[in-house]
Amino acid sequence: MRLLAAALAIVVAGSVAACGHPGGSGGAGGKPGTTTTDAVLQGDASHGPALVERFECTRCHVVANVAEPPKDKQCAGCHHDINAGTASAANATAEQKARWQPKVAELGDVPSLVSTGGRLRRDWIQSFLLHPHDLRPGLQPTMPRLPLTPQQAADLATYFSPLDEAQRDDSATALAGADAARGRELIDVKGCGVCHRLSGVAPLHVGMMPAGVVPADMPRAVRLAPDLRFTRDRWRASMLVRWLVDPSKVKADTPMPKMGLSDDEAKAIAAYLLTAPLAPEEHKPVPARLPVLTRKVSYDEVATRVLRKTCWHCHGEPDFERGDGGPGNSGGFGFKGRGLNLSDYPATFAGFLDDTGRRTSVFAAARDGTPYLVAAMLARQREEAGEEPETRGMPLGLPAASAEEVELVETWIAQGKPR
Repeated sequence: MRLLAAALAIVVAGSVAACGHPGGSGGAGGKPGTTTTDAVLQGDASHGPALVERFECTRCHVVANVAEPPKDKQCAGCHHDINAGTASAANATAEQKARWQPKVAELGDVPSLVSTGGRLRRDWIQSFLLHPHDLRPGLQPTMPRLPLTPQQAADLATYFSPLDEAQRDDSATALAGADAARGRELIDVKGCGVCHRLSGVAPLHVGMMPAGVVPADMPRAVRLAPDLRFTRDRWRASMLVRWLVDPSKVKADTPMPKMGLSDDEAKAIAAYLLTAPLAPEEHKPVPARLPVLTRKVSYDEVATRVLRKTCWHCHGEPDFERGDGGPGNSGGFGFKGRGLNLSDYPATFAGFLDDTGRRTSVFAAARDGTPYLVAAMLARQREEAGEEPETRGMPLGLPAASAEEVELVETWIAQGKPR
């Protein structure tokens, strides 16, 4: 089986977690729990299991009361096994694992979706699913934009967080008497900045190792640590205080340690996280589009420097590396199969299936005249800048191609796509 996990290019690495969509904590502060301007729909939790299956959440995440998929459908699990060098990794040979390990070194960690009920706010889960955002600065993959309708997102949010929404804002009682200024002091003293960022305020102090942390677990803890600016969108105040006092009692599999906080200290930290004024959220700028090169560019150079980096992982031949062709070819994560195989020169020219089922060239012009292949790469750059272009960016859930890589592909196409 090829790393069919490939799908981690569509990894749901953000967990059903944060939303930095305009109107949320990307603003300059405001009421704890402010999310987006999306209408909060009434969800039906009974639809949750079927939607989890349809959008293949368990290929990346552990979901409570849902069986894990077969080994050849486990994306994050496969990558984790390859990193660990275990024999179970897709039944791969030693030579294959040695070749794969450098490519998936950062792709084995994703947050589980265990114990989301009552912990994460339902309206925020709905919004995040529709407007995914880079929640975890230390984690390379991000949650991609899946083909969810608003109602499907509401149904999933209700399934993951069935708590009565009337309880969503209990900050007045949960934080009564809390000293937010003291909370900031505690965040620095307790070493929270070793793992976390809190964008929008003065940088956190990076000092002593937090209490309760096992040094060997630190790399994973840093990768999974969220940017704390989104706490006010994600958490109910009372649950946040409980979490800070003893995280494992709220979520048993969390890497967050118990830091020996008293109830009053936890309330102070929660008050700071939920009420501190935040500067506007900063997004990665869209790179300037470079002019085509004057030198010759061959397919082999494009394949080596661009296509083989990530494209092959989801747009491959079904038998390539013993897999199913990847979600970009055979379908997956709620996306229908597009039949796009970028594993070699002839296959690339076979194109993809458009929405009508008609074969279309990846070099055909999109609406703005840009070849589809290039348009998808540029769309991913815009997504990283906080935009939601009509075209889904590629590679899904992974870092955008650089300006130089886009320039290389554009040059090759402009030169007639030479072999």
